[in-house]
Amino acid sequence: MSGPVFELAGLEAGYGHGPDVLSGVDLTLGRGRLITLLGENGSGKSTLLKALARLLAPRAGTIAFEGRALAAVPRREAALAIGYLPQSFEPFFPATALELVLLGRTAHRAFGAPSAADVRIARAALEELDAAGLADVDVGEMSGGERQRVLLARVLAGETRVLLLDEPTTSLDPRHRFQVVDALTRRARAGATVVLSTHELDVAAGAADEAVLLRGGRVMAAGAVSETLVPALLGELFGVTAHVARLPDGRPHVALGPPAGPPG
Repeated sequence: MSGPVFELAGLEAGYGHGPDVLSGVDLTLGRGRLITLLGENGSGKSTLLKALARLLAPRAGTIAFEGRALAAVPRREAALAIGYLPQSFEPFFPATALELVLLGRTAHRAFGAPSAADVRIARAALEELDAAGLADVDVGEMSGGERQRVLLARVLAGETRVLLLDEPTTSLDPRHRFQVVDALTRRARAGATVVLSTHELDVAAGAADEAVLLRGGRVMAAGAVSETLVPALLGELFGVTAHVARLPDGRPHVALGPPAGPPG
């Protein structure tokens, strides 16, 4: 399948009767890319992911998914194509890790209990994220990092070609953060579209192919990390001094300093 995965034109979105969180967003997201959303709190990262996941209807503008209006895609078809990880999740009922991950397979079956293949895929997703030992543990008894890996395993078990992830490395220690980033990178290299929000610039610089810089609900810049993760743009985005060095492989290494104060 060729062409862009998502095309956004003039997108405006918000909650209830409140003001727009996103305003005038024009954006194209391609296939086989790991794309990071960067911006301060309230910049619209989570809102953009919810709009792409069809959890929040636009107030104005359009979202096209693989050449069709996203809103017109049948729900089961969309569930088979798009996986979404929210920023926070609290289970509504007791469930083990395996039971929760199996929910990611729901769209693959019309009715009935999970199949042997469903269980195999769910266990493989847990194994990939070093969470196989949690399969029979109640989600409510887990640490934040353990729960985060299980929730991500649920999304991976869906085997979707689009992954929309709101701060997927939150609460993770360095080893597990590396495993998560590696799992997402492999899927992008295999042709999936991975869009994630993060406050961790090392994740963005080290793993992403592209970055979208959001400020005040608008796209300040979008493109390859070599073009977007640069001192001038990052300094403006976060209101601090930004330093960018190039690693031997050409990828950027970003360090942020304190805000520049008045002289004297």
